[in-house]
Amino acid sequence: MTIDRYALLGRSGLRVSPLALGAMTFGTEWGWGVDAAEARRLFDLYVDAGGNFVDTADLYTGGTSETLVGRFIAERGLRERIVLATKYGYNAEPGNPNAGGNHRKNLLRALDGSLKRLGTDYIDLYYLHTWDRMTPVDEVMRAMDDAVRAGKIRYVGLSDTPAWYAARAQTLADWRGFEPVAAMQLEYSLIERHPELEFADLSANLGMGLVPWSPLGMGVLSGKYKPSQGGITGSGRLGALASAPPPGFDKLTERNFRIVAELEQVAHEAGRPMAQVALNWLHRKRGVASIIVGATRASQLQESLGALDFTLEPALAARLDAVSAPARPFPYYMFADGHQARIHGQVAVADKPAEFDRPVTVPAPAAQSDA
Repeated sequence: MTIDRYALLGRSGLRVSPLALGAMTFGTEWGWGVDAAEARRLFDLYVDAGGNFVDTADLYTGGTSETLVGRFIAERGLRERIVLATKYGYNAEPGNPNAGGNHRKNLLRALDGSLKRLGTDYIDLYYLHTWDRMTPVDEVMRAMDDAVRAGKIRYVGLSDTPAWYAARAQTLADWRGFEPVAAMQLEYSLIERHPELEFADLSANLGMGLVPWSPLGMGVLSGKYKPSQGGITGSGRLGALASAPPPGFDKLTERNFRIVAELEQVAHEAGRPMAQVALNWLHRKRGVASIIVGATRASQLQESLGALDFTLEPALAARLDAVSAPARPFPYYMFADGHQARIHGQVAVADKPAEFDRPVTVPAPAAQSDA
Protein backbone atom coordinates (compact mmCIF):
# COMPACT_ATOMS: atom_id res chain seq x y z
CA MET A 1 0.00 0.00 0.00
CA THR A 2 1.82 3.08 -1.25
CA ILE A 3 0.77 6.31 -2.90
CA ASP A 4 4.25 7.48 -3.82
CA ARG A 5 3.28 8.42 -7.34
CA TYR A 6 2.33 11.96 -8.10
CA ALA A 7 0.31 14.15 -10.45
CA LEU A 8 0.76 17.73 -11.52
CA LEU A 9 -1.71 20.07 -9.84
CA GLY A 10 -3.62 21.79 -12.60
CA ARG A 11 -1.39 23.53 -15.10
CA SER A 12 1.27 24.16 -12.47
CA GLY A 13 4.47 22.19 -11.98
CA LEU A 14 3.54 21.25 -8.40
CA ARG A 15 3.54 17.50 -7.76
CA VAL A 16 0.91 16.11 -5.38
CA SER A 17 -0.13 12.66 -4.25
CA PRO A 18 -3.28 11.23 -5.87
CA LEU A 19 -4.82 11.04 -2.39
CA ALA A 20 -4.58 14.00 0.00
CA LEU A 21 -4.89 13.72 3.76
CA GLY A 22 -7.87 15.69 5.05
CA ALA A 23 -7.23 17.05 8.54
CA MET A 24 -10.73 18.29 9.36
CA THR A 25 -10.97 15.52 11.97
CA PHE A 26 -7.81 16.63 13.80
CA GLY A 27 -9.06 17.89 17.15
CA THR A 28 -12.04 17.07 19.36
CA GLU A 29 -13.59 20.53 19.58
CA TRP A 30 -16.43 19.63 17.21
CA GLY A 31 -17.38 16.46 19.07
CA TRP A 32 -16.53 13.91 16.39
CA GLY A 33 -12.82 14.36 15.67
CA VAL A 34 -9.74 12.67 17.11
CA ASP A 35 -7.29 13.68 19.81
CA ALA A 36 -3.68 14.66 19.14
CA ALA A 37 -2.30 11.15 19.61
CA GLU A 38 -4.70 9.57 17.11
CA ALA A 39 -4.25 12.46 14.68
CA ARG A 40 -0.50 11.85 14.79
CA ARG A 41 -1.04 8.16 13.98
CA LEU A 42 -3.14 9.11 10.96
CA PHE A 43 -0.55 11.65 9.81
CA ASP A 44 2.31 9.17 10.18
CA LEU A 45 0.39 6.47 8.34
CA TYR A 46 -0.24 8.81 5.43
CA VAL A 47 3.28 10.16 5.00
CA ASP A 48 4.84 6.72 5.54
CA ALA A 49 2.75 5.50 2.60
CA GLY A 50 4.35 8.19 0.42
CA GLY A 51 1.67 10.88 0.70
CA ASN A 52 2.76 14.51 0.44
CA PHE A 53 -0.47 16.56 0.23
CA VAL A 54 -2.15 17.65 3.50
CA ASP A 55 -5.37 19.71 3.56
CA THR A 56 -6.69 21.79 6.45
CA ALA A 57 -8.40 25.17 7.08
CA ASP A 58 -8.39 27.92 9.67
CA LEU A 59 -11.99 26.99 10.52
CA TYR A 60 -11.35 23.33 11.29
CA THR A 61 -11.79 22.47 14.98
CA GLY A 62 -11.35 26.12 15.90
CA GLY A 63 -7.74 26.23 14.70
CA THR A 64 -6.63 23.02 16.41
CA SER A 65 -6.35 21.20 13.09
CA GLU A 66 -3.80 23.70 11.77
CA THR A 67 -1.88 23.64 15.05
CA LEU A 68 -1.62 19.84 15.04
CA VAL A 69 -0.71 19.63 11.36
CA GLY A 70 2.04 22.20 11.83
CA ARG A 71 3.37 20.38 14.87
CA PHE A 72 3.46 16.99 13.14
CA ILE A 73 5.25 18.39 10.08
CA ALA A 74 7.85 20.11 12.25
CA GLU A 75 8.45 17.10 14.51
CA ARG A 76 9.23 14.93 11.50
CA GLY A 77 11.18 17.60 9.64
CA LEU A 78 8.92 17.37 6.58
CA ARG A 79 8.23 21.00 5.74
CA GLU A 80 9.98 20.91 2.37
CA ARG A 81 8.41 17.57 1.46
CA ILE A 82 4.80 18.29 2.40
CA VAL A 83 2.50 20.28 0.11
CA LEU A 84 0.55 22.13 2.78
CA ALA A 85 -2.90 23.48 1.89
CA THR A 86 -5.21 25.59 4.03
CA LYS A 87 -8.17 27.92 3.50
CA TYR A 88 -9.73 31.18 4.63
CA GLY A 89 -13.16 32.78 4.53
CA TYR A 90 -15.29 31.66 7.49
CA ASN A 91 -15.88 33.89 10.49
CA ALA A 92 -14.70 32.80 13.95
CA GLU A 93 -15.55 36.12 15.62
CA PRO A 94 -19.35 36.59 15.72
CA GLY A 95 -20.22 40.27 15.64
CA ASN A 96 -17.12 41.27 13.66
CA PRO A 97 -18.20 41.42 10.00
CA ASN A 98 -14.62 41.78 8.74
CA ALA A 99 -13.41 38.60 10.47
CA GLY A 100 -15.01 36.59 7.68
CA GLY A 101 -15.55 36.85 3.94
CA ASN A 102 -13.36 36.76 0.86
CA HIS A 103 -12.09 40.34 0.97
CA ARG A 104 -8.48 41.54 1.26
CA LYS A 105 -8.67 42.56 4.94
CA ASN A 106 -9.88 39.14 6.01
CA LEU A 107 -7.53 37.29 3.67
CA LEU A 108 -4.49 38.98 5.19
CA ARG A 109 -5.81 38.58 8.75
CA ALA A 110 -6.59 34.90 8.24
CA LEU A 111 -3.35 34.18 6.39
CA ASP A 112 -1.21 35.56 9.21
CA GLY A 113 -3.22 33.52 11.74
CA SER A 114 -2.77 30.32 9.74
CA LEU A 115 0.97 30.89 9.38
CA LYS A 116 1.29 31.23 13.17
CA ARG A 117 -0.78 28.14 13.95
CA LEU A 118 1.01 26.07 11.31
CA GLY A 119 4.41 27.26 12.53
CA THR A 120 5.65 28.08 9.05
CA ASP A 121 6.52 31.15 7.03
CA TYR A 122 4.73 30.03 3.85
CA ILE A 123 1.75 27.97 2.72
CA ASP A 124 2.01 25.91 -0.44
CA LEU A 125 -1.62 26.15 -1.56
CA TYR A 126 -4.00 28.78 -0.18
CA TYR A 127 -7.71 28.42 -0.92
CA LEU A 128 -10.62 30.80 -0.79
CA HIS A 129 -12.84 28.48 1.25
CA THR A 130 -16.34 29.43 0.04
CA TRP A 131 -17.67 32.24 -2.16
CA ASP A 132 -19.17 35.05 -0.07
CA ARG A 133 -21.32 36.43 -2.94
CA MET A 134 -20.02 39.94 -2.24
CA THR A 135 -16.30 40.44 -2.76
CA PRO A 136 -15.30 41.24 -6.36
CA VAL A 137 -13.21 38.47 -7.85
CA ASP A 138 -10.50 40.91 -8.92
CA GLU A 139 -10.02 41.94 -5.27
CA VAL A 140 -9.50 38.30 -4.31
CA MET A 141 -7.08 37.54 -7.12
CA ARG A 142 -5.03 40.71 -6.57
CA ALA A 143 -4.79 40.00 -2.82
CA MET A 144 -3.78 36.39 -3.50
CA ASP A 145 -1.15 37.56 -5.98
CA ASP A 146 0.20 40.08 -3.46
CA ALA A 147 0.58 37.24 -0.93
CA VAL A 148 2.42 35.15 -3.52
CA ARG A 149 4.78 38.04 -4.28
CA ALA A 150 5.32 38.53 -0.53
CA GLY A 151 6.40 34.88 -0.25
CA LYS A 152 3.59 33.91 2.12
CA ILE A 153 1.88 31.51 -0.30
CA ARG A 154 3.13 29.57 -3.30
CA TYR A 155 -0.04 28.59 -5.21
CA VAL A 156 -3.65 29.82 -5.37
CA GLY A 157 -6.78 27.70 -5.01
CA LEU A 158 -10.55 28.17 -5.00
CA SER A 159 -13.08 26.06 -3.10
CA ASP A 160 -16.85 25.91 -3.33
CA THR A 161 -17.39 28.68 -5.86
CA PRO A 162 -19.55 28.72 -9.00
CA ALA A 163 -17.78 27.68 -12.19
CA TRP A 164 -18.37 31.11 -13.75
CA TYR A 165 -16.60 32.75 -10.80
CA ALA A 166 -13.61 30.41 -11.10
CA ALA A 167 -13.46 31.00 -14.85
CA ARG A 168 -13.49 34.78 -14.33
CA ALA A 169 -10.75 34.46 -11.70
CA GLN A 170 -8.54 32.51 -14.08
CA THR A 171 -9.21 34.92 -16.94
CA LEU A 172 -8.25 37.86 -14.73
CA ALA A 173 -5.06 36.05 -13.72
CA ASP A 174 -4.15 35.47 -17.36
CA TRP A 175 -5.00 39.05 -18.35
CA ARG A 176 -3.32 40.87 -15.48
CA GLY A 177 -0.39 38.56 -14.82
CA PHE A 178 -1.65 37.37 -11.42
CA GLU A 179 -0.70 33.97 -10.03
CA PRO A 180 -3.19 31.60 -11.74
CA VAL A 181 -5.58 29.27 -9.95
CA ALA A 182 -3.93 25.85 -9.68
CA ALA A 183 -6.68 23.93 -7.88
CA MET A 184 -10.46 23.85 -7.57
CA GLN A 185 -11.74 22.07 -4.46
CA LEU A 186 -15.36 20.91 -4.45
CA GLU A 187 -17.68 18.16 -3.31
CA TYR A 188 -17.54 15.29 -5.80
CA SER A 189 -18.47 11.64 -5.40
CA LEU A 190 -20.73 8.93 -6.78
CA ILE A 191 -23.65 10.65 -5.07
CA GLU A 192 -22.62 14.22 -5.96
CA ARG A 193 -21.79 14.33 -9.65
CA HIS A 194 -22.94 17.83 -10.53
CA PRO A 195 -19.30 18.96 -10.93
CA GLU A 196 -19.31 17.05 -14.22
CA LEU A 197 -21.76 19.56 -15.70
CA GLU A 198 -19.32 22.49 -15.51
CA PHE A 199 -16.17 21.82 -13.54
CA ALA A 200 -14.71 19.01 -15.65
CA ASP A 201 -14.64 21.36 -18.64
CA LEU A 202 -13.35 24.16 -16.41
CA SER A 203 -10.44 21.95 -15.39
CA ALA A 204 -9.71 20.79 -18.92
CA ASN A 205 -9.81 24.23 -20.53
CA LEU A 206 -8.52 26.55 -17.80
CA GLY A 207 -5.96 24.36 -16.08
CA MET A 208 -7.35 23.92 -12.56
CA GLY A 209 -6.79 20.51 -11.01
CA LEU A 210 -9.97 19.23 -9.34
CA VAL A 211 -9.54 18.25 -5.68
CA PRO A 212 -12.72 16.49 -4.50
CA TRP A 213 -13.82 16.61 -0.87
CA SER A 214 -16.28 14.20 0.75
CA PRO A 215 -15.50 11.52 -1.88
CA LEU A 216 -17.39 8.95 0.20
CA GLY A 217 -20.48 11.11 0.64
CA MET A 218 -19.86 11.66 4.37
CA GLY A 219 -19.60 7.92 4.87
CA VAL A 220 -22.64 6.86 2.85
CA LEU A 221 -20.49 5.19 0.16
CA SER A 222 -18.56 3.19 2.74
CA GLY A 223 -21.72 1.25 3.65
CA LYS A 224 -21.84 2.90 7.06
CA TYR A 225 -25.53 3.75 6.76
CA LYS A 226 -28.27 1.30 5.85
CA PRO A 227 -31.99 1.78 5.13
CA SER A 228 -34.39 -0.33 7.20
CA GLN A 229 -38.08 -0.57 7.96
CA GLY A 230 -37.49 1.49 11.07
CA GLY A 231 -35.66 4.25 9.24
CA ILE A 232 -31.97 4.92 8.84
CA THR A 233 -29.52 2.84 10.83
CA GLY A 234 -25.86 3.66 11.35
CA SER A 235 -23.78 5.81 13.63
CA GLY A 236 -22.24 9.15 12.81
CA ARG A 237 -23.22 12.71 11.96
CA LEU A 238 -25.69 11.85 9.22
CA GLY A 239 -27.61 9.40 11.37
CA ALA A 240 -27.94 11.96 14.15
CA LEU A 241 -29.15 14.61 11.68
CA ALA A 242 -31.37 12.35 9.55
CA SER A 243 -34.66 13.79 10.80
CA ALA A 244 -33.80 17.38 9.82
CA PRO A 245 -30.51 17.55 7.91
CA PRO A 246 -28.96 20.98 7.26
CA PRO A 247 -27.94 21.90 3.68
CA GLY A 248 -25.25 19.58 2.40
CA PHE A 249 -26.01 16.86 4.94
CA ASP A 250 -29.12 15.47 3.24
CA LYS A 251 -27.32 12.34 2.01
CA LEU A 252 -29.66 9.63 3.34
CA THR A 253 -32.06 9.56 0.38
CA GLU A 254 -33.69 6.84 -1.71
CA ARG A 255 -31.58 7.82 -4.72
CA ASN A 256 -28.36 7.57 -2.77
CA PHE A 257 -29.27 4.21 -1.31
CA ARG A 258 -29.90 2.90 -4.84
CA ILE A 259 -26.35 3.96 -5.65
CA VAL A 260 -25.08 2.32 -2.46
CA ALA A 261 -26.84 -0.93 -3.35
CA GLU A 262 -25.19 -1.03 -6.79
CA LEU A 263 -21.84 -0.05 -5.32
CA GLU A 264 -22.11 -2.91 -2.85
CA GLN A 265 -22.69 -5.38 -5.70
CA VAL A 266 -19.86 -3.93 -7.81
CA ALA A 267 -17.50 -4.00 -4.85
CA HIS A 268 -18.37 -7.64 -4.20
CA GLU A 269 -17.63 -8.55 -7.82
CA ALA A 270 -14.40 -6.55 -7.77
CA GLY A 271 -13.34 -8.18 -4.50
CA ARG A 272 -12.72 -4.81 -2.90
CA PRO A 273 -14.28 -2.77 -0.07
CA MET A 274 -17.00 -0.32 -1.09
CA ALA A 275 -14.94 2.71 -0.06
CA GLN A 276 -12.01 1.63 -2.23
CA VAL A 277 -14.22 1.14 -5.27
CA ALA A 278 -15.86 4.55 -4.79
CA LEU A 279 -12.48 6.28 -4.57
CA ASN A 280 -11.05 4.32 -7.50
CA TRP A 281 -14.04 5.28 -9.67
CA LEU A 282 -13.62 8.97 -8.76
CA HIS A 283 -9.88 9.04 -9.36
CA ARG A 284 -10.43 8.15 -13.01
CA LYS A 285 -12.76 11.08 -13.66
CA ARG A 286 -11.77 13.92 -15.96
CA GLY A 287 -9.69 16.63 -14.37
CA VAL A 288 -9.31 15.00 -10.95
CA ALA A 289 -5.81 15.65 -9.59
CA SER A 290 -6.03 14.50 -5.97
CA ILE A 291 -8.83 13.26 -3.71
CA ILE A 292 -9.10 14.36 -0.08
CA VAL A 293 -9.55 11.40 2.28
CA GLY A 294 -10.20 11.84 5.96
CA ALA A 295 -10.52 9.37 8.80
CA THR A 296 -11.08 8.98 12.51
CA ARG A 297 -9.42 5.55 12.69
CA ALA A 298 -6.22 4.16 11.22
CA SER A 299 -8.12 1.24 9.68
CA GLN A 300 -10.30 3.68 7.70
CA LEU A 301 -7.28 5.52 6.34
CA GLN A 302 -5.44 2.30 5.52
CA GLU A 303 -8.42 1.16 3.48
CA SER A 304 -8.60 4.46 1.60
CA LEU A 305 -4.87 4.45 0.85
CA GLY A 306 -5.30 1.12 -0.93
CA ALA A 307 -7.98 2.46 -3.27
CA LEU A 308 -5.64 3.00 -6.22
CA ASP A 309 -3.88 -0.36 -6.08
CA PHE A 310 -6.22 -1.98 -8.60
CA THR A 311 -7.94 -1.28 -11.89
CA LEU A 312 -11.73 -1.26 -11.87
CA GLU A 313 -13.04 -3.16 -14.87
CA PRO A 314 -14.74 -0.84 -17.40
CA ALA A 315 -17.99 -2.80 -17.23
CA LEU A 316 -18.17 -2.33 -13.46
CA ALA A 317 -17.32 1.36 -13.74
CA ALA A 318 -20.06 1.73 -16.36
CA ARG A 319 -22.62 0.28 -13.94
CA LEU A 320 -21.65 2.88 -11.35
CA ASP A 321 -21.84 5.61 -13.98
CA ALA A 322 -25.33 4.52 -14.94
CA VAL A 323 -26.84 4.25 -11.46
CA SER A 324 -25.38 7.59 -10.33
CA ALA A 325 -25.91 9.64 -13.50
CA PRO A 326 -26.76 13.22 -12.49
CA ALA A 327 -29.84 15.04 -13.68
CA ARG A 328 -29.20 17.29 -16.67
CA PRO A 329 -31.38 20.39 -16.33
CA PHE A 330 -31.36 23.14 -18.91
CA PRO A 331 -29.08 23.91 -20.65
CA TYR A 332 -27.08 20.73 -20.06
CA TYR A 333 -29.48 18.37 -21.81
CA MET A 334 -28.79 20.40 -24.95
CA PHE A 335 -25.20 19.17 -24.91
CA ALA A 336 -25.94 15.43 -24.78
CA ASP A 337 -24.67 13.36 -27.69
CA GLY A 338 -28.12 12.76 -29.19
CA HIS A 339 -28.97 16.44 -29.32
CA GLN A 340 -25.51 17.42 -30.55
CA ALA A 341 -25.91 15.06 -33.50
CA ARG A 342 -28.60 17.38 -34.81
CA ILE A 343 -26.05 20.21 -34.86
CA HIS A 344 -23.42 18.17 -36.67
CA GLY A 345 -25.73 16.70 -39.28
CA GLN A 346 -25.75 13.21 -37.77
CA VAL A 347 -22.01 12.99 -38.53
CA ALA A 348 -19.67 11.90 -35.76
CA VAL A 349 -17.29 14.74 -34.86
CA ALA A 350 -14.38 14.19 -32.51
CA ASP A 351 -14.10 16.52 -29.57
CA LYS A 352 -11.51 19.25 -29.91
CA PRO A 353 -8.47 18.21 -27.86
CA ALA A 354 -8.39 20.15 -24.63
CA GLU A 355 -5.34 22.22 -23.82
CA PHE A 356 -5.36 20.64 -20.37
CA ASP A 357 -7.20 17.47 -19.49
CA ARG A 358 -5.79 14.87 -17.15
CA PRO A 359 -2.96 15.78 -14.78
CA VAL A 360 0.33 14.32 -15.88
CA THR A 361 1.42 11.41 -13.72
CA VAL A 362 4.90 11.87 -12.32
CA PRO A 363 6.62 8.69 -11.12
CA ALA A 364 8.40 8.67 -7.80
CA PRO A 365 12.19 9.01 -8.02
CA ALA A 366 13.93 5.68 -8.44
CA ALA A 367 15.99 4.53 -5.49
CA GLN A 368 19.68 5.23 -6.08
CA SER A 369 22.43 2.81 -5.25
CA ASP A 370 25.27 3.82 -2.94
CA ALA A 371 27.68 2.14 -5.33
